[in-house]
Amino acid sequence: MNRHGRSSTTITCGPTDETLVQMLCERVSALPGDAEELVCDQLGMLAPLLDGTRRERLIRAAVAKLIGLDQLDLLMADPRVDEILINRAGQVWVEREGHLTTSDPIPTASLSVVLERILAPLGRRLDRSSPIVDARLPDGSRICAVVPPVAVDGITIAIRRLRRSELRLINFGPPPVAELVSELIERRCNIVIAGGTSSGKTSLLGAILDLLPPTERVVLIEDTSEITVDPSRHLVRLEARAPSPEGPPAVTVGDLVRTALRLRPDRIVVGEVRGEETLGLIQALNTGHSGSLSTCHANSAPEAIARLETLLLQASPHWPLAVIRHHLRSSIDVVIHLSRCAGTGRHITEIHEVGAHLGGQAASEILMRPLYLDGEICEEPQRCRN
Repeated sequence: MNRHGRSSTTITCGPTDETLVQMLCERVSALPGDAEELVCDQLGMLAPLLDGTRRERLIRAAVAKLIGLDQLDLLMADPRVDEILINRAGQVWVEREGHLTTSDPIPTASLSVVLERILAPLGRRLDRSSPIVDARLPDGSRICAVVPPVAVDGITIAIRRLRRSELRLINFGPPPVAELVSELIERRCNIVIAGGTSSGKTSLLGAILDLLPPTERVVLIEDTSEITVDPSRHLVRLEARAPSPEGPPAVTVGDLVRTALRLRPDRIVVGEVRGEETLGLIQALNTGHSGSLSTCHANSAPEAIARLETLLLQASPHWPLAVIRHHLRSSIDVVIHLSRCAGTGRHITEIHEVGAHLGGQAASEILMRPLYLDGEICEEPQRCRN
């Protein structure tokens, strides 16, 4: 009774969602049977009055913690999520529609369990002797993980989601740009798509593949398979294989480029060139495989050519620079550069034509002519392969 003669009521709050999930996991972990059914039963005993929405959320969280990827399961189920980044101490950053925001942290112990669940079905290992892994998840998403001692501040993970919504050329620029790229594809130009990390190179490559005639035989080569392609088209997919300490040797992108030449391709598509496979690709483009495509990391279209020069010099250190530039001029027709703009997505910022046909250039020069720059169409393309 209070001083006014009325009875007082003490309002106690029930356990938080995090506490309920922990209690469910502790109860269910030792029980045999289906995890989801067991969680439902135990939740009915722990909190029988929960509303439907909160109940479903708790069940998903507990099942993910028990047999899934913990809270990563919830992020992976969100179609707006493009990338998931995990830094030291389990800090989680999530990119949605071009914006990075923080999410609830994941304990380091849980991260170790999550990585084990991800890599065990893939036959990959991640430990002090093999501290870096780059792999593809069953849903097509790509994961790169680094652990100590290489990752100084603790487990570091980057997951790039496979886009389930199909992007078209119009998503990368205004109609005149989409029409220009379509014309370059129809002319069977050899195209290099350049840009920084996560600038949309792979997405644009997928959009271009959708434009190709369905009867053309395309051989698609990737380090880690991540390009979404219509399964009904005439397509051969090849994926590189990393070396294993106990298993078979590596199969490199360069090996696959050489193999692709024997598979009767109409077009060769290489997901990205970053090493000795550049030489095989350039040689393939000089032997009649017009209309082929690849991507590379670069800050601009001219710098993409400079990067390819460097890669060729590394692969063929005895070649004179004039010979390397001759091969580049004769094999690459166009360079498309993309940039990522926060809040506005990924866009084509420039298109340059490689000037094998331009007069006035020395044998050791590679001139480039802008077709699209600073938001304006500059010139009509002149290169054409029949």
